[in-house]
Amino acid sequence: MSRLVQARRLEGIDKNIWVEFVKLAATYATVNLGQGFPDFPPPDFLKEAFMRALSGENHMLHQYTRAFGHPPLVKILAQFFGKLLGRDLDPMTNVMVTVGAYQALFCCFQAFVDEGDEVIIIEPFFDCYEPMVKMAGGTPVFVPLRPKAPKEGKLMSSADWQLDPAELASKFSERTKAIVLNSPNNPLGKVFSRGELELIADLCEKHDILCISDEVYEWLVYDGKEHIRIASLQGMWDRTVMIGSAGKTFSATGWKVGWTVGPNRLLQHLRTVHQNSAYHCATIAQEAVAQGFQREIELYGKPDSYLVQLPKELQQKRDWLVQSLDAVGMKPIIPEGTYFLVADISEFKSDVPDVPDSDEPYDYRFAKWMVKNKGLAAIPLSAFYCGAHKNNYNHFIRFCFAKEEATLKAANDILQKWKREKTSP
Repeated sequence: MSRLVQARRLEGIDKNIWVEFVKLAATYATVNLGQGFPDFPPPDFLKEAFMRALSGENHMLHQYTRAFGHPPLVKILAQFFGKLLGRDLDPMTNVMVTVGAYQALFCCFQAFVDEGDEVIIIEPFFDCYEPMVKMAGGTPVFVPLRPKAPKEGKLMSSADWQLDPAELASKFSERTKAIVLNSPNNPLGKVFSRGELELIADLCEKHDILCISDEVYEWLVYDGKEHIRIASLQGMWDRTVMIGSAGKTFSATGWKVGWTVGPNRLLQHLRTVHQNSAYHCATIAQEAVAQGFQREIELYGKPDSYLVQLPKELQQKRDWLVQSLDAVGMKPIIPEGTYFLVADISEFKSDVPDVPDSDEPYDYRFAKWMVKNKGLAAIPLSAFYCGAHKNNYNHFIRFCFAKEEATLKAANDILQKWKREKTSP
């Protein structure tokens, strides 16, 4: 092969599930509960802030701002997260704004992972972690959350999926550089408990490794659960990079505004990567997000706060989808957080028979069949596992419930019709 077309670090990671399933959804889906974005608008106060920034007299909002974050945004983020963490944050050195949380992740892996370094990834995982580690020259090491059977008559919860402490400890070695923590977890919706976070924190300290903490769903927790930031645990601030997202916080995923929060000794390296890659995030979007956070810090914990209202609304949507799926025999795993709900499709194997010795996991074929034949789009759970483990978790699919009531009703109509077809003679 010509050296011109060789891309060694990209070998084996060039295929992406989203390319295929987004195309399938656009072609066949009547109802798309696949990709994780709301089909409802952001709050009015955020849209109004954007319009003010766009049409106001400050024409400099149409130009470059500070590369590492628009000053009003990094200042309010430092104030906001400083309050949550109980520490004084310097907006210029402890916060960096990125082109969505996705770019924040990319900066972390490029900055900290060198050839031969190992990065521990907890399965199921947001699918970009693995290729980003490999693109940086590192080796991903996987450890699964293992499901425990629920109590008799109860639906399974994401809390029933847990790390085995001995198995997790066995993955740490002298080659380990970092662990990626995603709580609340996409795709499962698991919110890691204080005890689970302390287990991870103790291992990070023992082995002197970095924690990359993807917390984009930090406000989307249900049933009175608490999102605990691992950086707030003793000894973890100095070894943690927290990653957040305005897209998930304010239901505006297309704005692509994210951030990192952490000690300057870590963020200085992220700034180097950011400066020499994306360089800059849209100024007007940053200005609007800054105004959104200004409102939220004034309303923090109060009923009118969007960060209080949104999880209440999403919990109701989650409950509707849980009921719809349970009624037709798709066993939902009740998520403690996020936009997502995973369901067991074992009862539907008569609709889509298994193909022995197939290279394609069963849930991939089921999800493709479902969108083509039923018009309902979802994502196979095995897409969130490494190649060696895909077939261990191939009878689940992931739905997104961050949708308008009409969208969820249309999904319920499809499921009810499907149930009638299954039960009719």
